Amino acid sequence: MVELVTAHPSGGYILDELHVGMAADKTVHVTEERIRLFAEASDDFNPVHLDEAFASKTAYRGRIAHGLLSASFGSAVVGTILPGAGSIYISQTLGFHLPVRIGDDVDVRITVIAVDQDSARVELNCEGFVAGKKIMDGVAVVRVPRRRRPQKG
Repeated sequence: MVELVTAHPSGGYILDELHVGMAADKTVHVTEERIRLFAEASDDFNPVHLDEAFASKTAYRGRIAHGLLSASFGSAVVGTILPGAGSIYISQTLGFHLPVRIGDDVDVRITVIAVDQDSARVELNCEGFVAGKKIMDGVAVVRVPRRRRPQKG
């Protein structure tokens, strides 16, 4: 059973608070600006992302967003909601199924599928959808803090 959660009041869940079935969602609107900024940040200036004349002659018949831009929306959930602040990516598998275009809303869902108390790691199922169609999926392994840092004061 899936239990939809929001960000923990402290900013992040610790290992003992996580269990299989916890999930978090986020929707991100894909804009021209996001694609341009991602190209600059990643140094990926492939014209299929940035040049409509070029992209219109490809199998996609127009510009598409970088696959890793869409995947980064999952990273936003992992870093800010579930598990949240303090979690560190160890690995991520990804499969891309459909292109994402300017104007699309990408709905991302991250779900806890395993918790390893010994290694302080969780496995997360990562999925992205546009208009209900799966555009990407994969599994992330994330290290999670065992305890919260005490407040300074």
